[in-house]
Amino acid sequence: MSTLPPSPPSLADLRREIDSIDEQVHNLLMQRADIIDRLISVKQTQEVGSAFRPAREADMMRRLVQRHHGILPLDTVESIWRVIIATFTYVQAPFAVHADLSLGESAMRDSARFHFGFTVPFVPHFSAQAAVDGVSRSKGDLALVSATSSRTPWWLALEAEGTPKIIARLPFIERADHPAALPVFVVSRVADSAMVTEVEMWSVRVSGWNAEIARALSPLAEIVAVPDTAFDGAALLISITGTTSLDAVKTALIDSGASLRSQALVGSHATRYMVPPTGAPKS
Repeated sequence: MSTLPPSPPSLADLRREIDSIDEQVHNLLMQRADIIDRLISVKQTQEVGSAFRPAREADMMRRLVQRHHGILPLDTVESIWRVIIATFTYVQAPFAVHADLSLGESAMRDSARFHFGFTVPFVPHFSAQAAVDGVSRSKGDLALVSATSSRTPWWLALEAEGTPKIIARLPFIERADHPAALPVFVVSRVADSAMVTEVEMWSVRVSGWNAEIARALSPLAEIVAVPDTAFDGAALLISITGTTSLDAVKTALIDSGASLRSQALVGSHATRYMVPPTGAPKS
């Protein structure tokens, strides 16, 4: 006698499974909150400024992409994790996000809300310098400024010892159709042990800046340049990765006819982590 195939589960059965999983997820989040509560006592996070940990967060987001599969969109799972991470960071040591809206409000708000959720206070500014100044006056706030262009050399305020630094570049996971794709630098004060130094950010001031020099540097590094008419030059924010060096950039500047006036390390961040259309991540 042939055995009848098992009947498919009913909608009620499947919904009970979903309800059970939802309850487990909620319980796990509450367990995570309990651990954070203990972490606050152990690390005394409130005394070291921002609880933001860019090195750890970049690593967490990379591992998320590497293990993710199935029909759940990566956008969704990334946004869920970002809200979880940002909210628990805020619970450890409350902070605000200061955002420069001068180059476009909607894209910057999308980036802030995608990466930090709605629990973290959002403070709008109409210049990058104002956003950085807001962080300089705070204990552990973050500033979001454009990573690709600027009207003013806001990074000069990061040159002195003890000032906030560039600590991250968002999004942590880059892809062509990212819902918060605006390239953004995060500026804050964090513990040295929390920094990730895969990409160094240098403030370099030069005389004799022109388009030809910019073209000569483009194969070596990403550069944000603001002309300095007073010195016939420019203030440069240069990203230096492990594949090049500051000395190589300086040599290229001098060989192209520029004169170096000053240089200062103003932060660092993780290597850009790209997810191509095929879904296989690459740095």
